[in-house]
Amino acid sequence: MSTRTESADGEAIIEDRATLIDYFSGGEKPADRWRIGTEHEKFVYRRTDHAAPSYDEPGGIRDLLAELTRFGWRPIEEGGKVIALAGPDGNVSLEPAGQLELSGAPLDNLHQTCCETGRHLEQVKAVGDKLGLGFLGLGMWPDKSRAELPIMPKGRYRIMLDHMPRVGTLGLDMMLRTCTIQVNLDYQSEADMVKKFRVGLALQPLATALFANSPFTEGKPNGFLSYRSHIWSDTDPARTGMLPFVFEDGFSYERYADYALDVPMYFVYRDGKYIDAAGQSFRDFLDGRLPALPGEKPRPSDWSDHLSTAFPEVRLKSFLEMRGADGGPWNRICALPALWVGLLYDDGALDAAWDVVKHWTIAERQALRDAVPKLALGAPIPGGGTLADLAPRILDIAGAGLTARKRLNSAGDSENGFLDPLREIAASRRVPAQALLDRYGGEWGGDIARVYDEMSF
Repeated sequence: MSTRTESADGEAIIEDRATLIDYFSGGEKPADRWRIGTEHEKFVYRRTDHAAPSYDEPGGIRDLLAELTRFGWRPIEEGGKVIALAGPDGNVSLEPAGQLELSGAPLDNLHQTCCETGRHLEQVKAVGDKLGLGFLGLGMWPDKSRAELPIMPKGRYRIMLDHMPRVGTLGLDMMLRTCTIQVNLDYQSEADMVKKFRVGLALQPLATALFANSPFTEGKPNGFLSYRSHIWSDTDPARTGMLPFVFEDGFSYERYADYALDVPMYFVYRDGKYIDAAGQSFRDFLDGRLPALPGEKPRPSDWSDHLSTAFPEVRLKSFLEMRGADGGPWNRICALPALWVGLLYDDGALDAAWDVVKHWTIAERQALRDAVPKLALGAPIPGGGTLADLAPRILDIAGAGLTARKRLNSAGDSENGFLDPLREIAASRRVPAQALLDRYGGEWGGDIARVYDEMSF
């Protein structure tokens, strides 16, 4: 989740909706300036007992962040405590229960993305060796209850943790027990944003299936292949989902702004502190009638904050976020941006992908999204067949898009090879969660602790 580093004091006041809409058009970039921003989270555990370390304990999360500063990271504090790091490779931040996230820098190509990921993992493993910490690549804690998990000292998390039980049954699980991989991508115009948003949203269930990696809850199979994806179905319906309006005629920056205005607020950030505004209206804020800050109107950073508290399957800020994938190992961290860059950053691939999904109805898209958490590649697709049948075709389109980009490394390799882990999954028609379940029921003998040996970085 986003980390604020500055207050809104001194910013210009937003007086009307037009400024909110301009925020999206301000993200437009010509194709030669499109970049790739990759985010990935991992669970942190003590090697001695697999427990999740607290922030303040010796060798815990505070010390982990402090040790990472020797690699050139700059501390970011909130309330006198370091809660994030900034550096050339982006930001290192904390999820609510101490999950460690790298929000990578905007990069030109996937070769750079994979090098960035490699640097980060080398750094955290070096620190982990010193502190006795390990890092687990899964979509959900395989063996921890909510009560066993610590809470990080970030003001926005306290507000969200209090609010989540009011609006859904699984929001606390989303915050405390899940990890994801995401990729942020650019657009050059409103029409380009619309097409990319539609393709990304329609095919997000395929990404969820290919990356499905969360089949365990509190030490036992949970009946799902991506329980992380299922959690989003009962987190908060006002800020999640497949956004049917994106496929309606006339979808635009303005329409997304209207959607975001209807998403209830969580907080406002002032003077280094988060003020609880949970359930209040940004429309009221725009009119100077926000109960949490009577008489005040929003600043641009307030709008940016608010946009980060909507959690649809694809999210629009000044770029597009693809949000459907479970956390996983190093090669799949590189594979997710490869999938979406291949599909969305080449006009031929984008057109081909849209041709596949443009005839799907709203009901069909929702049915596919609903089926994926349990069935993954076995989920039925509109027109017949399953995602397992569709996956090779979409990966071929993505591969052609990557080849067409002609971003070569020093050895002359294109970006196409980063799709290989997904090609292997598609060829086997079995997702990572199914392989884990096979081991759990076979060689592990039902011992969930074995997952730490096999899925740690």
